[in-house]
Amino acid sequence: MREFVFALEYEPGTNPVADVLADHPDASVRSLSCHVSADSLWRVDLATGSETALAELEAAYETADYFADCLVKDDCGADCEVQVLDRSSDTLVVYTYWDRTDVCTSVPHVAREHLGDGMLFETYREGRRYRWRIVLASDAPIHAFFDALGEEVGECTGMEMLRLTELDPEHGGNGAAAGAETGGVANGALADSLPTEQREALQAAVDRGYYETPRRIDLSELAEQLDVPRSTLSYRLRRAEATLATTFVSEADSIEQLAAGL
Repeated sequence: MREFVFALEYEPGTNPVADVLADHPDASVRSLSCHVSADSLWRVDLATGSETALAELEAAYETADYFADCLVKDDCGADCEVQVLDRSSDTLVVYTYWDRTDVCTSVPHVAREHLGDGMLFETYREGRRYRWRIVLASDAPIHAFFDALGEEVGECTGMEMLRLTELDPEHGGNGAAAGAETGGVANGALADSLPTEQREALQAAVDRGYYETPRRIDLSELAEQLDVPRSTLSYRLRRAEATLATTFVSEADSIEQLAAGL
C-alpha cells in the first residue's frame, strides 16, 4: 500500500469554502469520513473556528451552486443534501451528499476512475489550501491520476504533490517520503533525467521558496518571474514531481535508499 499526499490551492472566487477559510485564518476543516461511488459522493466534515467563521462556513456549504468537492466551477445541476449534525461555539459537523450529473466530477471520482476501488481518503483544509491524503494500492498509476486531475482543476486551482510513501510495516509503518517534503532536488542523477524545462522549473521553485512552509512565493508570482504562463508552469512542476516520486518508489531499493538519506 502507498500513501499519496497532495494539495490544491484555490484562487479567490473559485470555491466558497476556501474563500471563507481565507478570511478566517483561525478556522480549518478536516474530514471525519469520505466515501465515493461512480454516481455519488458523501462525507462528514469537522470544522473548527470562531462562531463567525463557522456561521459563514455553514452558509458556504449550503450555497445552491456549491456541492461538496465538485470541481466544476459553475452550477453543475447536481442534487445535493447538506445537514448539520452537530454545532457548538467552536465546532461544526456537516454531512454532505450529492448525486453526479454528466458534468460533475471531484477528486475522489477522478481517483476512482484512474486508481480503482478500495481507497481511503483523508482531507484537511486551511486557508485556500486543500490537502488530500489517499491510501491506495502500491501498483496504482499515480502519474495518470495526477495528470487527469490537473486537466479537471484547470488554471483556477494550483496543485502540488507533497508526499508519496510506501506503507511498509517492517519500517515503522510509514516508510519514507518522496517529493516536495524531502526538501528539493536532492538526487542529481534523477533530476538530470527530467526534460530541461521541467528541471529548470523545479529548480526555480526550490530556489525561490515555493516549497517552503510558509511559501515565500506562490505559483502566479513564480510564473511571472519566469515569464511563462501559470498553467504551463503548473504542468511542468506536476510532471516533474510525478516523475521524481514514481521513480523513487518503482525501484526495488528506492524507499530504503531515500530513508537512509533523510
